[in-house]
Amino acid sequence: MQPPILLPNRALLHLFSPGGSRNRLSILIYHRVLPRRDPLFPEEGDAEDFDRQIEQLAGCFRIIPLLDAIQGLRHGKLPPRAACITFDDGYADNAEVALPILKKHGISATFFVAANFIDGGRMWNDTVIELIRHATAGIIDLGSLGLGQFEIETIPQRRQAIEYLLGKLKYLPPDIRQSKVEAMSSLIPVAPGSSGNLMMTSDQVRVLHEAGMEIGGHTASHPILAKMENGAASADIAHGKEILEGIIRAPVRLFAYPNGKPGQDYLPDHVRMVRRLGFDAAVSTAHGAARMDSDLYQLPRFTPWGRGPVRLTLRMVQNMLRTVETV
Repeated sequence: MQPPILLPNRALLHLFSPGGSRNRLSILIYHRVLPRRDPLFPEEGDAEDFDRQIEQLAGCFRIIPLLDAIQGLRHGKLPPRAACITFDDGYADNAEVALPILKKHGISATFFVAANFIDGGRMWNDTVIELIRHATAGIIDLGSLGLGQFEIETIPQRRQAIEYLLGKLKYLPPDIRQSKVEAMSSLIPVAPGSSGNLMMTSDQVRVLHEAGMEIGGHTASHPILAKMENGAASADIAHGKEILEGIIRAPVRLFAYPNGKPGQDYLPDHVRMVRRLGFDAAVSTAHGAARMDSDLYQLPRFTPWGRGPVRLTLRMVQNMLRTVETV
């Protein structure tokens, strides 16, 4: 039996997502589901939060596989209150923590995996985060790299340093960014025993696929496509697809643009590449909900973390009313 509070929430959502040709498709985006709360980023969701939120979402929405939703969008046959769950990047906790929760609730999701980081790789931003997380307390001097000095005696100071460094490094050319991150690794003393794999193994990707989850492309190296030459960008997208298809022995039909902001992280040329490379659809990180006339290669997504079913429902309704940005 559904909790009573979900009934008015579901009725409100039905007004804005009634099904058929007038429906709106809410695609939710997650990255990690940690086994327990992270003291460095306490607002990020953990397993308990995710379990509770999936239960709330399942009580208010019809959560369906993304490929099914795309067919419904094409033909104007989405069910009322349609929603999809997606994950980006390919973190190991997706298989270790999120998958059992999804199976518990009978929910399917799509996992967009950056293929080069499978089996022991790590994305540059996670290297920065883990360096600062485990750095010996005191002052970090990165002046030789043009990145300044940071006092990291407290958790707020560590977080401030992380946010600054990620912002400074994010849009640098990949080779320059990588060289700076490698230099940081040699300049920052860290506590013993602070290494560890964050990303999935090939076996974990297969476990997701065999559990009925969709595996989607997310490039090989997770670059900012808008900062690359077209030939290199197309090759990176295609290589990621090829690696994943070799792992799951099945077509990879869906794609997520890395970072995903239209006009900033990807451009019209990249939309054409994704179509030409044989994907059925692609998702961005522009907020909003998809409609029947939406570009299937620029479907919007929304990050849904929020406490309590009422607040979550209001945030979802607000998202449905947004104007979707595309290129």
